[in-house]
Amino acid sequence: MANYPEVEAKMEKRVGGLVSEFKTIRAGRANASVLDKISVEYYGTPTPINQVCSISSPEPKLLVIQPWDGSILKEIEKAINKSELGISPQNDGKVIRLSFPPLTEERRKELVKQVKKYAEEAKVQIRNARRDGIEMYKKQKKDGEITEDDMKKIEKDIQALTDKYIKEIDNITSDKEKEITEL
Repeated sequence: MANYPEVEAKMEKRVGGLVSEFKTIRAGRANASVLDKISVEYYGTPTPINQVCSISSPEPKLLVIQPWDGSILKEIEKAINKSELGISPQNDGKVIRLSFPPLTEERRKELVKQVKKYAEEAKVQIRNARRDGIEMYKKQKKDGEITEDDMKKIEKDIQALTDKYIKEIDNITSDKEKEITEL
């Protein structure tokens, strides 16, 4: 397979994005990355939660959020409540505790649906990268820079790249689904 760095870079970036999205989906265990998409109003500016506090996990099903500036405790609590995390924060005036309850069967099914939705979106973006790459080479063929035979080989190689990344997405998705459905 020849080298198509611009196409492969787009595909690799999308797989990395999917892995990041999957980290934000909680699977019954406390994981600080579930807070990655949450921003807090800090001096009038939306700021990622992990930039205004320390987050620790003293127990497998507990996260403790300790702000560096105690005055934003209420803002952190409000941001967590507004998020789709589905966990009520417990504020004791110094820290916020997030207790992760065991997942119900219904919640597990919702999370698996969400995982599949993210995976399908990633596959669409991989296919878009394939289309964009092939279009770029078709333009070169039209301009006389590459031959018809080269074009056929390029299409075949880019399709092989696409298949490789789609398979990688399927494997990552399958692993995440297993993680969610484990008791």
